[in-house]
Amino acid sequence: MGFEKELEIARGLAHRAGVEILEHYAREIIAEQKLGVDMHYEPVTAADRAASRIIVEGLAEAFPDDAILSEEEDDVVAVRLGRERVWIIDPIDGTAGFVKKDGDFAVQIGLAERGKAVVGVVLLPFHGVTYYATTGAGAFKESAEGTDRVQASAETDYSKMYMAVSRNHPSPKIRNVFRSLGLAGELNRGSVGLKIGLIAEQACDLYIHLSPRTKLWDTCGPQVILEEAGGRLTDLFGEEFRYDIQDLQNHGGICATNGAAHDETIRRLRPLLNDFGRLKYRTKAT
Repeated sequence: MGFEKELEIARGLAHRAGVEILEHYAREIIAEQKLGVDMHYEPVTAADRAASRIIVEGLAEAFPDDAILSEEEDDVVAVRLGRERVWIIDPIDGTAGFVKKDGDFAVQIGLAERGKAVVGVVLLPFHGVTYYATTGAGAFKESAEGTDRVQASAETDYSKMYMAVSRNHPSPKIRNVFRSLGLAGELNRGSVGLKIGLIAEQACDLYIHLSPRTKLWDTCGPQVILEEAGGRLTDLFGEEFRYDIQDLQNHGGICATNGAAHDETIRRLRPLLNDFGRLKYRTKAT
């Protein structure tokens, strides 16, 4: 079974949300602080909430039997875990970049079926770029220049590889990872989806997020895109992500690579994670 209808609707809703977001972006942006599911405060704006409403209402109308999880909506756990399919949405991934007006923010929409990510859309409204994919059908990048299939690199020589690094959350430990791997260089950008898109189109080769604070909506949509481009996305310990679990937090962090270098990257990370005191966290599927 394909997911053509799901992809078409998700892309359309992402673009509608993107138009709304850019209208807010053109004005003064006032950020509030909200308490996230990880009990840390993080910024939220009227644009986050407006974009969420557009996407959630559109998906509910098109797919009334599916569950919907959005960062800016209440999580009805019993409903979400009781459905075979769940849409997982980050209305603005990279709100910090949105508030700073650095352009690095994304609309992310993913669909998980029986716990596996199967549809992904990542729209970069400011840059006019959309990455999208459905499982088994390849990954694509759409921009003003047209639409092209994307394929991650096959590079395994770390001295020739580039790592996507967070622009808004610099980390001394990531500097240690960079030096230990002996990488050629780095790209400083915001948004998980944006950085994973860069791997999919060979602008860089890997992205490592050590923090346990990302959530399911940070990875669901981007994961499909990266994997359909030949890359891989797991936690820092090589464990696969599941999207049919109660806990929304990616406690194991993120390791996204071109695929060819994934297993070796996981192997090389192990002693570093031990040095950092980064322990493995196991989350059971329901």
